[in-house]
Amino acid sequence: MDSTKYIGMDVHQVTTCVAVRDGTGKLVMESIVQTRAATILEFIAGLRGTLLVAFEEGTSAAWLYDLLKPHVAKVIVCDPRKNSLLNAGNKNDRIDARKLSDLLRAGLLTPVYHGESGVRMLRELARSYLTISKDLTRVMNRLKALYRSWAIPCAGQKVYSPRHRNTWLEQLTEAGVRRRAEQLYAQFDSLLPIRRDVRRELLAESHKHAANELLRQIPRLGPIRVALLIALVQTPHRFRTKRQLWAYCGLGLQTRASGEYGFRDGQPQRSKRSPALRGLNANHNHDLKSVFKSAATQAGTSTDAFGVFYQELLAKGMKPTMARLTLARKIAAIALKIWKKGEGFNPEHLKRQAASA
Repeated sequence: MDSTKYIGMDVHQVTTCVAVRDGTGKLVMESIVQTRAATILEFIAGLRGTLLVAFEEGTSAAWLYDLLKPHVAKVIVCDPRKNSLLNAGNKNDRIDARKLSDLLRAGLLTPVYHGESGVRMLRELARSYLTISKDLTRVMNRLKALYRSWAIPCAGQKVYSPRHRNTWLEQLTEAGVRRRAEQLYAQFDSLLPIRRDVRRELLAESHKHAANELLRQIPRLGPIRVALLIALVQTPHRFRTKRQLWAYCGLGLQTRASGEYGFRDGQPQRSKRSPALRGLNANHNHDLKSVFKSAATQAGTSTDAFGVFYQELLAKGMKPTMARLTLARKIAAIALKIWKKGEGFNPEHLKRQAASA
């Protein structure tokens, strides 16, 4: 007799709805418990058999994954954007938990990667660095927007310099506008040292990982990009091929095709018509895409191996945008290979590939 239990959880801040199905798909238990560690573990301890748990990615997903993993056979944190069945028909917490348990039993859930607790510190520092950098950029943009709104040219970086700050503020004749600019400068001054401190901690933490030295060999992957790459990817072995990494980074091409096959001499034959391209995949990690795209943009103006590769693509008639995309995909593929195999970067391999392309 199959003793497997399929547990679907609809997790919220205060309560969690739980639905349990057996191997035949029969709903054997439903419960509403508090979203607290002791309560959830007590409920799990009361179940017998092989336990499989599923819940959607969300605010509490990382905490709940770490909580349940030692106590059940398998935990799946699924992508809510791919659970279209949850949007069909009536919707409430209990129905969502039932549907999750049913999809888990059918094997129709798309998991979101959770794991590699050894890089948890680096991940949190990377999140802090990215968040503070975005906040700082937002304040800088607001400052320039304020000056532009009063027809004051403010190109360059001098508008942020404390040495020239009074000169810029004197150009704002309206008292309320000047006061607003002073408050924005205060935000800027408070965020700048915080980002500096977080950057220092991020680099120090990244040096503790063996992948740091390997990835630093790749041109245009500096210390910050390498630290973010390790934090965001966690382990290269989650990607079986480079195309999986490209899709995760938003560098994968989306194609559409229909009516691919016809019959010839009584045998099915695939059409030679190329599938239609629909751009890059939209569902991706934006921060990781920024790492590779910024590296490719910077490499395009250099004279190193990547710069030569980029120029050769342009010489073959490729558009600059497509050449940068190709270079970003190449950098991502090289980083994955070096990280997986633990080998050094050899620019000669890149030159041979460019010559044979």
